[in-house]
Amino acid sequence: METPDVGIPPQLARRMSMPEQYEYLRTRFSRRRALVSAGAVAGGLLTGCSQGTAPGTRTSGSPSPATTAHGSGVPPFGRHLAFGADPMTQMRISWQVPLAVRKPYVRIGLRPDDLGRRIPAEVRALHTPGVSGVRLALDQFYVHAALDRLAPGTTYYYGVGHDGFDPAAPAHRSTISRFRTAPAAPKSFTFTAFGDQGVGDAAAASDRLMLAQNPAFHLHAGDLCYADGTGHGEKSDGYDPGAWDLFLKQNEQVARTVPWMVTTGNHDMEAWYSPDGYGGQLARWSLPDSGFDPRSTPGAYAFTYGNVGVVALDANDVSYEIRANLGHSDGRQTAWLERTLGRLRATAHIDFVVVFFHHCAYSTSAHASDGGVRKAWVPLFDKHRVDLVVNGHNHVYERTDAVRGSAVGRAVPIGGTADPVRDGVVYVTAGGGGRDLYGFQPGSKESYEGHERRHRPVDSVVWASASGQAKKETADWSRVRYRGFSLLKVEAESGAHPRLRVSALARGGERVDHFEVRRSGAQLRSQ
Repeated sequence: METPDVGIPPQLARRMSMPEQYEYLRTRFSRRRALVSAGAVAGGLLTGCSQGTAPGTRTSGSPSPATTAHGSGVPPFGRHLAFGADPMTQMRISWQVPLAVRKPYVRIGLRPDDLGRRIPAEVRALHTPGVSGVRLALDQFYVHAALDRLAPGTTYYYGVGHDGFDPAAPAHRSTISRFRTAPAAPKSFTFTAFGDQGVGDAAAASDRLMLAQNPAFHLHAGDLCYADGTGHGEKSDGYDPGAWDLFLKQNEQVARTVPWMVTTGNHDMEAWYSPDGYGGQLARWSLPDSGFDPRSTPGAYAFTYGNVGVVALDANDVSYEIRANLGHSDGRQTAWLERTLGRLRATAHIDFVVVFFHHCAYSTSAHASDGGVRKAWVPLFDKHRVDLVVNGHNHVYERTDAVRGSAVGRAVPIGGTADPVRDGVVYVTAGGGGRDLYGFQPGSKESYEGHERRHRPVDSVVWASASGQAKKETADWSRVRYRGFSLLKVEAESGAHPRLRVSALARGGERVDHFEVRRSGAQLRSQ
């Protein structure tokens, strides 16, 4: 059987950066538009995503000027929220429509029956060319509205629409949803986190478990939907953009009310759209503009909620394991991280700093640890006494002791407490969001709440150089290991004795790990 032509020969793609792959395909497809055959979803080429017909507009040739249907027949779907730079006063509402529409907008108000304020929205159209024998061309339409000058600590109701589809009309009032802005003064709150979700029953179960925690927001540590099922950041990767439609429809049940703060994983680099592979992400998401260039690295931003500063990073920029985008920011992201951590630590009302990104600094699972992350960022986490680091990439739950300088600063058993100033940083791999699960390195067995083993060092590997070489290491820092679907729940408490209460919850809601991060008022600044 002849192998379908999916873009760039794998042997060539492995030697090319993301910009080089993008230019190769841009040139190729400007000369010849591929004929179409069957879509990848219908043909089962995208493992891990639900079967079905995605709502986007599939075509058989070059993109034509956008055509519009009557708005009454074009229902919005896939609503997802994200904070602006200031969660007290800014919210971004995004959604999708299956066809181009006229004059999209958001209606907003303080009651579901009074959505008097109308805010215009923008459409970001995304065209994916077809590939002979593999997928149809696809046009997708993402819509975004920026809501500013909101009142802190306030519940708002909203509906999304366009010419011909008014969410305030009686026929569409069931589509009205709500969100709540961050409070003006720190209060206790909960947030959740996981990575590596995909589309399917386990992914949807993670959403339901998350919603049951009533989080103020959710952190998604990358590898969002697996439209790119290979994840090498190469044009030879198997790819079906229709998986994004399924992903956004699946997560609408939570993302329409809970701000969904995402960053980029290796499966989120899609060189069909831009030299850095992030053109698709820029079309689908509206994330905070926090001083770093969101057009070059959309997965890097920061925001503050209550007494917690949150920093998102794009680890594709520093990864030694998957090197398609290694160095793409020329060090600017790391310089921005240093400034941002310093600013957060100098802010009086911020007790805790949480950083999340995709590739693992410390893990004994299949992808192991990334030496590029350790070299570029771990020294900054140590310097600024970061309180918690959350990763994905490895499809397990794993948690370290408190680590400083790549050595254990203090053991943190299940139910224990870490002080970032005295002990070091706790790193959590929360990659059990729904995609097929991994195991651990040989000799590294599960040990979790209720099933604890005697702690001992385990053999693992680390991606040690920019040439992609791995070397063996002994991991004495791996404290908790659980091979099952799970999410991270973090309860942030403020006041005279602030703390983070961190729990890992398995798919059925049972707890598989818990610990605390505490710091006294005298410890809130970097030393």
